[in-house]
Amino acid sequence: MAALPDHRVALYTGVFEPVHLGHIDVIRRGSQIFDRLVVGVGTNPEKTPFFTIGERVHLVERVVAVYANVQVQPFAALAVKFVREVGARIMLRGLRTTSDMENEFTMSLTNLTLDPEIETVFLMAKEKYSHISSSLIRQIATFGGDLDKFVPPEIKAALLTRVQEMRGGKQE
Repeated sequence: MAALPDHRVALYTGVFEPVHLGHIDVIRRGSQIFDRLVVGVGTNPEKTPFFTIGERVHLVERVVAVYANVQVQPFAALAVKFVREVGARIMLRGLRTTSDMENEFTMSLTNLTLDPEIETVFLMAKEKYSHISSSLIRQIATFGGDLDKFVPPEIKAALLTRVQEMRGGKQE
């Protein structure tokens, strides 16, 4: 028999392509609510990634290292199954907009259907992060915009390096 999931342990999943200040704020706040927070780094098969899953795990680990009760793990399964694998009972989700709410509500109900013991806890994005998305950050990086208000310095450096590599090492 599998161990009962722990309500003091939460799982926060995402693609984190790249991890940005909005994600980090949810992680910081989640680390204050739960005894242990696992950040699950997954994939989106519908998108061509900027970074490999290993690179994304490493980048997330770098920016959450200050939180002693946060660990980062890659996953390639349904999030509702991964939550059990890490011994959690809570899925932590961040909400930015009403469209996020619709999508997250549907996902939460589906997860409850798949595993009725798993609960979802939502944290509202702080206003200053509510417009940030990884897709927009990749566009800003690709076209040479200012990333300082969206990502920490180590993520900015990784993005700029990757954009340069994608251009064949040519600087603009």
